[in-house]
Amino acid sequence: MTEASQQRVEMWESGLSLKFIFMLTRDDRTVEDAQIHLETAISLGLRHIGFKDVGLPVDVLRTLNKRIRETGATSYLEVVSLDRDSEIKSARTAVDLGVDVLLGGTRVDDVLPVLEGSALKYYPFPGRITGHPSVLEGTFGDIVASARKLAAHHGVAGLDLLAYRSSLPDIPGLIKAVTNAAGKPVIVAGSIADKTRIEALYRAGASGFTIGTAALDGTYPASDRDLKSQLSKIVQDVADLTGEGSVAERATRKES
Repeated sequence: MTEASQQRVEMWESGLSLKFIFMLTRDDRTVEDAQIHLETAISLGLRHIGFKDVGLPVDVLRTLNKRIRETGATSYLEVVSLDRDSEIKSARTAVDLGVDVLLGGTRVDDVLPVLEGSALKYYPFPGRITGHPSVLEGTFGDIVASARKLAAHHGVAGLDLLAYRSSLPDIPGLIKAVTNAAGKPVIVAGSIADKTRIEALYRAGASGFTIGTAALDGTYPASDRDLKSQLSKIVQDVADLTGEGSVAERATRKES
């Protein structure tokens, strides 16, 4: 990607109505070279960047979070711990690190007291979560009922839905039902690797989505497999889907 193209991407993602959250993760673990990839994302002006609570030591996660926030971007920590004690520990870590948003986890009654008094926004997982990488289980009705119950908590800002980690036949229908039941923003996370799925979740009413593995592995359909090309294409696709203009059009408006 040319230097001019990189400059065109810079800061635009902050203006998109559908949030693209770049996760410094592969297979639900923060990657060892996360700091290198973070600098690539920063160079493109991405405004939503996250990592998992596993894969790197806490002191390295602290460095990542500090770097994300000093650029003015929003930082996200996604919990993949399966047991109660680990989930509470991860929530405490999120508060200690000072991340902006805590994604994931299911034990709202245990986590909310940990978050009390902080400015952190909390987006737990609806449904039953198993395994690692995490999988969403349960019937359509069970997941929607879980979403409604979780969103009813005052301290829950939104939901983190592992829609494409479910074996249910109608994923767009699930996303739409969860967003309607929640009445709060829903972020769709996991196994999103092309524009088709981004469009589906957008049409279904999701407020944002995460991509990590696809971009890091260079498998998102783009002009090249390098991370800059991958991230730039995702931003472009979101802009096209939301009607907020192509990269070139947005550049023209910015420069005029």
